[in-house]
Amino acid sequence: MSDSPAKPAANSGSGSAAAFGKPPESPTASKDVTSPGDLQQGPADEPDHPHLEIDHDEGTEDNYDADSAYVSLDGSSRTGSITSSITNYIYENGRRYHAYRSGQYVLPNDEDEQERLDLQHHIWLLLLHGSLYTAPLNVPDESDSGSEYRILDLGCGTGIWAMDIADQHPRASVFGVDLSPIQPEWVPGNCRFHVDDYEDDWTYRPDEAFDYIHGRALGGTVADWGRFYRQVRTHLKPGGYCEMQEYDAWIFSDDDSFDRAPWTKEWVTKLDDASKMFGKQINVANRHKQWMIDAGFEDVQEKVIRQLHMQMSVASHTPALFTRVHSYTEQQCQVLIEGVKREFRNRDLRLITIYRFISGRSPGPPPPEL
Repeated sequence: MSDSPAKPAANSGSGSAAAFGKPPESPTASKDVTSPGDLQQGPADEPDHPHLEIDHDEGTEDNYDADSAYVSLDGSSRTGSITSSITNYIYENGRRYHAYRSGQYVLPNDEDEQERLDLQHHIWLLLLHGSLYTAPLNVPDESDSGSEYRILDLGCGTGIWAMDIADQHPRASVFGVDLSPIQPEWVPGNCRFHVDDYEDDWTYRPDEAFDYIHGRALGGTVADWGRFYRQVRTHLKPGGYCEMQEYDAWIFSDDDSFDRAPWTKEWVTKLDDASKMFGKQINVANRHKQWMIDAGFEDVQEKVIRQLHMQMSVASHTPALFTRVHSYTEQQCQVLIEGVKREFRNRDLRLITIYRFISGRSPGPPPPEL
């Protein structure tokens, strides 16, 4: 039996505001529950029968270097400098979040998250047998003295993809954009990063157009994908490529595993619901191909790979949306996370997600009416 997600609904307005502050202390008493429905029965400190044991991970101390290989594109993009306003991070539920445009992005940026992003980068590479992209790029080699080949990585995170492609193509100029300055200090000479919000108006000059624009796991970060793709097409050179590497924020199974995983079903359903209420739906990977076509991209291709789900994403995706939108306490989030992770570790359950690699060629800037 195959479980398929309901058709994703359109984004619906902005999310509710959250109260931000210093890192809270971890709860000293845990509520152990037997089903996800128990999370709604009362405050987190009510007694219940023991069932789940919660592991509180360490390693979220704020001990990061603020220096990175940043460049100011004067007269071009609105670039954030490394200032206290950008590195004065926000703390919620024991996790650290970005300061620039705080609240716009629901995944943390602490050390645990950076380790997850770097590990997931290697999973993406394994899925593509070592390749960083699927688009048919024609990057010049070191002997080519032609025009500059420009690559833009949106939501670059730790910068690992941008640095890898910069190493692989020394003749290319690679730029990474993210809300958090969490990239390393030492990077390839042809790779630069800047703090910016790609939901804003892009102000690159025409002579700064890109040959290739890449985004990975951007689900839940954009409120208006039509506008996003219009901006991408506007800032690609004619014949340039856009590629989105995404995964379905949903769980499937070829048997009855999904139905036998109540914690996972509860989690993935409420995660998608919360992201819709927040205004930036997370389960949208299966819509990118059509969005590219609607934006006028040509030769749009989609490569689909089925993969057993990895539990490492649960702790990152859950706290912000579930506390801000569903009003979960930190302790209730931890109980839910542990329940889902336990099901992912269950060898009797075959819980699957889908990875998608979507690429399209830009014929040139879109007409004004598009």
